[in-house]
Amino acid sequence: MTVLPTSSSDARTNPFDRLHPGVQRWIWDKGWTALHDIQAQAIEALVAGSDDILIAAATASGKTEAAFLPIISKLAEGTQTGVRALYVGPLKALINDQFERLEDLCDRLAIPVTKWHGDASEARKRRLRERPSGVVLITPESLEAMFVRRPESLTQLFGALEFVVIDELHVFLDSERGVQLASLLKRLDTETERAPRRVGLSATIGDLTVAAKWLRPDDPRVVTIIESHESAASLQLQIRGIEEPIESSQESAANSDVEMPQQFALDLIATHLFRTLRSKGNHLVFAGSRRNTEALSDRLRLMCEEASVPNEFFPHHGNLSRETRESLEQRLREGHTPTTAVATSTLELGIDIGSVESVAQLGAPASISSLRQRLGRSGRREGNAAIIRIYTVESDLTARSSVFERLRAETVQAIAAVRLLLGRWIEPPSAMAFHLSTLLHQTLSMIAERGGIAPQTAYKLLAGEGPFEAVTPEIYSRLLRAMHDREQKLIEQAPDGTLMLGPLGERLTSHYDFYSVFITYDEYTISTETKTLGTLSVTNALGPDDFLIFAGQRWKVKEVDDRNRKVLVEPAPAGRVPKFEGEAAPLHDRLVQEMRNVYLDTEIPVYLDSAAKAYLEQGRIAFREFGLDKQSCIAVDGRVYLFPWAGTRKLDSLRLCLRYCGLQVEQGRIALSVSAQEGERPVLDALKKLEEAPPPADGVVLLSETLRSAKYDYLLPDDLLRFAFINDRLDIAAARNLSKNLVAR
Repeated sequence: MTVLPTSSSDARTNPFDRLHPGVQRWIWDKGWTALHDIQAQAIEALVAGSDDILIAAATASGKTEAAFLPIISKLAEGTQTGVRALYVGPLKALINDQFERLEDLCDRLAIPVTKWHGDASEARKRRLRERPSGVVLITPESLEAMFVRRPESLTQLFGALEFVVIDELHVFLDSERGVQLASLLKRLDTETERAPRRVGLSATIGDLTVAAKWLRPDDPRVVTIIESHESAASLQLQIRGIEEPIESSQESAANSDVEMPQQFALDLIATHLFRTLRSKGNHLVFAGSRRNTEALSDRLRLMCEEASVPNEFFPHHGNLSRETRESLEQRLREGHTPTTAVATSTLELGIDIGSVESVAQLGAPASISSLRQRLGRSGRREGNAAIIRIYTVESDLTARSSVFERLRAETVQAIAAVRLLLGRWIEPPSAMAFHLSTLLHQTLSMIAERGGIAPQTAYKLLAGEGPFEAVTPEIYSRLLRAMHDREQKLIEQAPDGTLMLGPLGERLTSHYDFYSVFITYDEYTISTETKTLGTLSVTNALGPDDFLIFAGQRWKVKEVDDRNRKVLVEPAPAGRVPKFEGEAAPLHDRLVQEMRNVYLDTEIPVYLDSAAKAYLEQGRIAFREFGLDKQSCIAVDGRVYLFPWAGTRKLDSLRLCLRYCGLQVEQGRIALSVSAQEGERPVLDALKKLEEAPPPADGVVLLSETLRSAKYDYLLPDDLLRFAFINDRLDIAAARNLSKNLVAR
């Protein structure tokens, strides 16, 4: 921490003195006594230097102030008109939160600050267009909409831009949305003929040089990396094992004449959360899926009703109405009443909800970065420990239990994740070479923006250093030919070669759904007679008398209006409640390898409860009984199980290669399962063959079931999709090495 001076001092000894006097007064009025280390470093870098800045630190470490205290100081010293600082955030809720944090400071210095997204005030947007100035907070989708709908205003708005701040940068690194944003920023530089300084705010990630490359693709050397070195709060953690009853016991109970209450995993988790958290401050519970979130919130609410106490447990996910989410966020911030938010990943990002006493997670962490981000929500008060509880759900073992169930992989994965967390390892961002769906989208966007564009100009503006740098002129030509296909009619070409929108391109770019590059499903508005509860992606047909769990309550469907996509509901006292729903997230190589280390180890971590200890011991016993301590290929009940101890991408590549060799292969969390009625020999022969003569990638890719995963993949021809899959997701060399190791063990 840098202590604030009590009187004027040499600016070289205290970064506080580099700030504008108005900013200094604001800090004093807030009662701050010191600056965080990243704030002190960022002030020096942004005020005194000229480089781009990447600020990496845990949640609630003051990253926003680290960026904006010096930026506002710079803006307060100038007299230029126009928007001078642009903040890009991944969530509207986060933008609203940051607006509240910046508004007071900016008002004191007469610097306008405007939030710009779909729910923001149209009057404020209009005022900004008429008199551009100050700071703008925007989402990538709203920035995209500016390019498509108001291209003439880009230079007027951003012609004086000095800073671009990208919040939660780690969220953008591995996604098509991040590719879209990187492309938009590159296009904005071109349109305004400026190169404003870029400031990235990120949770700590495994390889910050990748983030620096994203931030300034043409020259990452000009990015100054500022990483927090402040000591973290002490940590208290526990992994609690929960048993899910087998399906047969549920069926027998359902068919019984005697009505027996069923204690599923979510019931047991809810019971522990209720006893542990109720009336004891604010807490966060990350439930994974929206289904888990709603089901768990519903159970906890019913427990409060049964105990005749006020409800303290509320759901939080993206489908709930804005009013519902903001009401819960405000309740957490104020801290007047004990509150527990049961959330998907919506509260993982930097929305200000104040300090929470503890964090809980359902299911084993698949991402160490995400686990660390969530943990950072707790232990923010001076002297308080960060507290996290991880609930792992394992199936009741029977004589018919599978190899995977007997290995207790969920519990072992949680232990491995904690070991990596304590060892300060974090997975680096993955690097994908091609993003053809988003390249198609950006091509349409650029044509819509300009009315028409020459192919060479389009390639020059999109390719080169940046998100599409792997795209060669030949690949881009193939894409344009596919877009010009007679059936697609995405684009047309004038006699002079200019690319223009075709009929389908016109329809796509004129719809509001075009501004996002992630897949959105048909949303139904869920309402009572008096208020809107939120929206829901309805994948199965709904009809009157069906039951829903939404907004933490049970509802009975009264009417369904398919034409207007509306569902009218009324409160229901009962309804079928879903069981625990695990998440199938991809695993990194290092996490899977650490799982093997856990199996081989003999230590019993002190942070396991009695059930988790039993699961760990059961998993280790099964590991040894199967001989996995000495080999990685085992035969059990007519199947051969392959344990190459590799992450999801490499495991899937091996699966496809073995399928190419004629085997029937299924992929589990950490292993492959091969149908082998004739024993191990055919599997070992296939592995040996794969090691000696790897199959051709263009043959293996034909066996993939997931060529189309991005939003506009359905508009791409199979040959381009196969090309991208081979380069982005298929690793034949890794599959060959895994085969070699499996044969050797």
